[in-house]
Amino acid sequence: MNPSGKNIYFASDFHLGAPNEAESRKREDLIVQWLDEIKNKAKEIYLVGDIFDFWFEYKRAIPKGFVRIQGKIAELSDSGIPIHFFTGNHDMWMFDYFEKELGVKINREPITIEAQGKKIVIGHGDGLGPGDKGYKFIKRVFSNKFFQWCFARLHPNFGIAVANFSSQKSRAATGSSDEKFLGEENEWLVHYAKERNQKEHIDLFIFGHRHLPLNIQLDSSSQYYNLGDWIKYKTYGVLEEGEFSLKVYPSNEHFNFDVIQKKGE
Repeated sequence: MNPSGKNIYFASDFHLGAPNEAESRKREDLIVQWLDEIKNKAKEIYLVGDIFDFWFEYKRAIPKGFVRIQGKIAELSDSGIPIHFFTGNHDMWMFDYFEKELGVKINREPITIEAQGKKIVIGHGDGLGPGDKGYKFIKRVFSNKFFQWCFARLHPNFGIAVANFSSQKSRAATGSSDEKFLGEENEWLVHYAKERNQKEHIDLFIFGHRHLPLNIQLDSSSQYYNLGDWIKYKTYGVLEEGEFSLKVYPSNEHFNFDVIQKKGE
């Protein structure tokens, strides 16, 4: 089923840059350590959005910092491991720098792949499913080429400062609500996965965005997974010999699905 003998890895919501430089650097070091540990077992790696808490590529400038993870991604890509990067709601203004400089494939919408005998839908998850009309409108605005052109006219010192402030305010507004399981009936990505699965059978739906490690059975042969985050849970997904599972890094740490999905945290 997996003739290469290698695995496919998935991770999301690193939010590098948040909440401050010191904590972000500590998290970045841990992520680089994880990438270094999996490199000999990885056939492909999917980074499923919000890798940065904010990102905007000016024509000749990118946000300062994050050189360690960029260097590790470049190393893995140069070694022949395909790296797939999904833009999230915090780093949707990623253009072609990672593709040209690091050899990464950029995806701006969910994709469908077949691997190890499984049909898989992968995406960050923002703006999918019913509800959240306010964000969907904002996403259309931010995705508009004219709006991006206008923002690019701002000096990076000012533009990046404003965007970082906005990102922090957004997180403060949501508080801990993003960390609570809402129940299947209220989880928009579960609604999306169920509706999509009715149209065509999908074995695995793999999303980020929710910051919760979730595993929900949609029917007898279809599952929805959320990858969690690296701020609180440090969780990632791995497809190994046709079986998908969520794991914690480092491996001596654990999380409890029942606590998250039945009681919330």
